[in-house]
Amino acid sequence: MDGGSVRGGANQKHSNITLKTCREGNGLSVQGAQWLKGIVTVQVRGGQPERLVNLALAGGLQLSSIRWTSRGLLEFELSVGDFFELRPYLKQTGCRVHVTKRKGLPFLMVKAERRMFFTGGIALFFAIIFLLSSLVWSVDVQGNVKLTEDQIRQAARQEGLYPMQWSFRLADADVLSKELVKRLPGSSWVGVEKKGTKVIIRVAEQTIPDDAPLQNPRHLVASADAVVTEIIADAGRPVVKKNTKVKKGQTLISGMIGGEENSRIVVATGKVRGLVWYEFDIESPLVQHAKVYTGEKHTKWYAVIGSRALQLTGYGKDPYESSETIAHEEKASWRSWSLPIGRMKETIMETRMEERTLTEDEAKSVGILQAKADLLVKAGPDSVIRKEIVLHEKAENGKVYMKVLFEVEQSIVQEMPLVQMQGD
Repeated sequence: MDGGSVRGGANQKHSNITLKTCREGNGLSVQGAQWLKGIVTVQVRGGQPERLVNLALAGGLQLSSIRWTSRGLLEFELSVGDFFELRPYLKQTGCRVHVTKRKGLPFLMVKAERRMFFTGGIALFFAIIFLLSSLVWSVDVQGNVKLTEDQIRQAARQEGLYPMQWSFRLADADVLSKELVKRLPGSSWVGVEKKGTKVIIRVAEQTIPDDAPLQNPRHLVASADAVVTEIIADAGRPVVKKNTKVKKGQTLISGMIGGEENSRIVVATGKVRGLVWYEFDIESPLVQHAKVYTGEKHTKWYAVIGSRALQLTGYGKDPYESSETIAHEEKASWRSWSLPIGRMKETIMETRMEERTLTEDEAKSVGILQAKADLLVKAGPDSVIRKEIVLHEKAENGKVYMKVLFEVEQSIVQEMPLVQMQGD
């Protein structure tokens, strides 16, 4: 019946019998029954098409949608069973029929059978996606300071929350939060949030004030030779004034207050800043080496499933002697769901070491900048470089040699325990 035609026997003369129409029957019920059996649309060619229709209707065949096409051909619909019963009438009228359209359940089943593997593959793909999205692939812990991540993960595991667990087996987020607070001493609140295949545990820990350390009576003394630029005594008695030159170890704020008869010892506290001098010997090479990118690059693609990556392209050894690799990962997502599958791109960029020859002034600036960075680390984060003086400089053997004096304003406080001697 596919694409073919059924032809009657001997041709007969054209009949002038009036074309009849088929009865509608029970309407939708008849059409539904025919759809289950299968319906074909045929075009009649040659012979006596009007007589063919009348004979078929008289013989009990059910024809519908009888019409003339724009090409002057008679067209009608009938069931698959009636199509095969049409052969005797074709022989009587000398007509041929050509199937132009097929519809109904039998034809759908044939198409489904032909596309069975394709349909099955689609169904399997969505089933795998559904199963993968129903798993917890990762558990992230945020907000913990005193509680370790292992403690929190262990408590979550005891409540059934861990990677590769089915989402539908987890308790409600509110229930998990309450149970985790019970299992984590020191936590005041625990929030559980599920985002696709990832679960985030946020912890708010109890704030317990630290016990203030016990302090012994003390003086505050100078940590280096300096000129005092600022002195503020919060507790104790200031001994020196602003613009006073002090030696290392000299008392700045005394822990003894009061007169000789009514004196007592306290914990001296306060702020003292002063100008301190540092001398640096600097060596700065005239030839600097720096890493630069050549512009050449090589790309590798990976398929990512969970925490594993399968390389797809870019096999073989890296073509560059020196290179730097940058990785960029993209996860598949659907609405607010983040799926555990995706892709990763690795870009391998070629690099080379490039030499740059500096002038003496440039090498001098580079050396001084490096010395300042080292000085600020040594003097403390609140220190300020006020002045720099180059005492000596020379260039030889491909380097610039300098002796530089830096004037730095910094904290010059150092604690010294104070022990009161008691007589008998």
